[in-house]
Amino acid sequence: MLRTDGGAVGLGAATPEANVTGETAAACGQALDAAALSWLEGGDVRRVGAHCEEARRRMAATPGALAAVDMALHDLFARDLGVPLADALGRVHEGFPTSVTLGIQNEREALALAEELVAAGFTILKVKTGESLRQDVELVRRLSERFGPSVKLRCDANAGYSVAEAVAFLEQTEDLAVEFLEQPVPAGDDGLRRMPDRWRDAVAADESLLDERDALSLAAPPRACGVFNIKLMKCGGIRPALRIASLADAAGIGVMWGCMDESVIGIAAALHAALAAPATRYLDLDGSFDLARDVAEGGFAVRNGELTLSGEPGLGVRLVGE
Repeated sequence: MLRTDGGAVGLGAATPEANVTGETAAACGQALDAAALSWLEGGDVRRVGAHCEEARRRMAATPGALAAVDMALHDLFARDLGVPLADALGRVHEGFPTSVTLGIQNEREALALAEELVAAGFTILKVKTGESLRQDVELVRRLSERFGPSVKLRCDANAGYSVAEAVAFLEQTEDLAVEFLEQPVPAGDDGLRRMPDRWRDAVAADESLLDERDALSLAAPPRACGVFNIKLMKCGGIRPALRIASLADAAGIGVMWGCMDESVIGIAAALHAALAAPATRYLDLDGSFDLARDVAEGGFAVRNGELTLSGEPGLGVRLVGE
């Protein structure tokens, strides 16, 4: 939370993921300590760009903490203008349906959960795969048979396949309602570029895409994938995320906005950015749905699986009880 002398409050939230970015919870907490952020004292909320760049210089090693500060600064900026952040950024979309996740589980449990989610109005399922090619293909086929074209499927192998297995999965599910396969092979060693040309547009980069440098590398001809999964916790917040989205747009790459398991603060921030990015094609912003308790509320509405903004200034979120 950042507070101005006038009492305005900007909210941000961090979900560090050591396995993805190397940022530990302890390092994140230290970076967000009041003393570590004392350089913001006396700043002008209208100079959000300058503050975000200074935060980036100081907090490059802790992208989750950086994202929290970036969100809070953008929240204050748009609140000062009295408009939703998406409008301040230049909104070009009104809303998108989000996918919801089926984690690694047995087929019976996955099908039962899928029934619940579809009954709740969601029309896009993100299926976690990558542990058994045969079982993965069978589950996707069963889901496709059960729901038909009315429910779209996105598959996320979490770098669990070899190139040969990824190709086999795509070949064996080509006739089904699979939109794309996310991060089929490990990051590094130019893994995605080892996929055959025919399948690259059917692949989304996640673990291979952390920051703008990764985006430039992936977008360089011949591009390594057809979709970027942008997460604020990987790249350090709204400002760098929109730069990545611009690179994707120039390269003809679609953008999906993803998340960790996180507060509605982070989900709302990603949604505002998504609605201001021309390259946005997909949302995977379900990270707050299963939280037992959240510190905040508001920000967006969910209707039949579609996320739209609340219309309130800034991020539109507030702390629970305030």
